[in-house]
Amino acid sequence: MCDVWVPVVESLRQSSEQNLSVPVALEAASRIAESAAQSTITMQARKGRASYLGERSIGHQDPGATSVMFMMQMLALAAKE
Repeated sequence: MCDVWVPVVESLRQSSEQNLSVPVALEAASRIAESAAQSTITMQARKGRASYLGERSIGHQDPGATSVMFMMQMLALAAKE
């Protein structure tokens, strides 16, 4: 999950410094979240239930990262309306 939260928070911080609107900032953070979540596919899970799978977790997107990605996508969508 932190693999997504860290870049998302950094993206939002930068958007704030640039005085971007909330919808624009959330859209950028949503794209960052999607990219970061996809990057977990090549990682071995070290925390959570997936950690019990060991090396078998490699090749699967982290569930926590995926949930953060979905939250950011929905926030971005809601901010557009």
